[in-house]
Amino acid sequence: MKRLAELREEIDRIDGLRRAIDDAREMIELFGDDEAAQNEVTSHIAFAQSGIDELEMAANFDRPYDDHGAIVSIFAGAGGVDAADWTQMLARMYLRWAQNRGYETAIVDESPAEEAGLKSITFFVRGRHAYGKLESERGVHRLVRMSPFDAAHRRHTSFAAVDVIPEIAADEASDVEIRPDDIRIETFKSGGAGGQYVNKTESAIRIIHIPTGLIAASQQERSQAQNREVAMSILRARLAAQVAEQRAKELESLRGERQANEWGSQIRSYVLAPYRLVKDHRTDVETGNTEAVLDGDFDLFIWPYLQKRHSLV
Repeated sequence: MKRLAELREEIDRIDGLRRAIDDAREMIELFGDDEAAQNEVTSHIAFAQSGIDELEMAANFDRPYDDHGAIVSIFAGAGGVDAADWTQMLARMYLRWAQNRGYETAIVDESPAEEAGLKSITFFVRGRHAYGKLESERGVHRLVRMSPFDAAHRRHTSFAAVDVIPEIAADEASDVEIRPDDIRIETFKSGGAGGQYVNKTESAIRIIHIPTGLIAASQQERSQAQNREVAMSILRARLAAQVAEQRAKELESLRGERQANEWGSQIRSYVLAPYRLVKDHRTDVETGNTEAVLDGDFDLFIWPYLQKRHSLV
């Protein structure tokens, strides 16, 4: 039923684009060079072009979990309090991006820094192709700006690492087995504001997978059982991602050196001083509209990444 609903949605979108193009054609035939008609035609064509671009991008989501939801984790790196603030800025950027595109979000774990910002944060982005789009954001993001935390207002560079994995249901993770003896469960009091249960009961859950050292935590739900379920979901997804990564490394070792090392750590730089520029180092796509990017408008980086990824397959 879910797949049927998705296919119907795709058909409705294509029909809508076809109608927009037909309407534009009819208006040209009826009104010719009339200025008001031309403005309407331009609007119809722009709508159709945007929709076609979305469909073309969706056609590249052909990997097993591209149509799944995403689990996004951001960790402060080098840069002290600026890095913690940068982590919070990135979280806002991704949450705003998801909100503007109609995706459902849920923060499951966050660790505030001592002075400002966040040491780390983990949240779900649920919706079709959420993982396929956000997978392009995995890597280290660098910020250069005049630090608001420096009394001398000097320029500082800070880093934050973004990790994106697909949300995987229990019946999909056939390669992942989590044995009770392999995990250690810890409880602690939830942090943050709001809720009558916050900081009063040990409802937050932290699960440690002993063989791999992977950790998953959840503290946003009210009950311990709910937090345990969320944490297990995150752990399962991280284990599945680790298995997939190991397979990819084995395949690359058989192929030899094929992909450039540019797909490694630092993927994008956000420069706010002395000039304003956001540049993706993998595709060389850049923009001077830093405010729009930090406000969640970073789709211009996703499509070139997908095209380059497919050219390397």
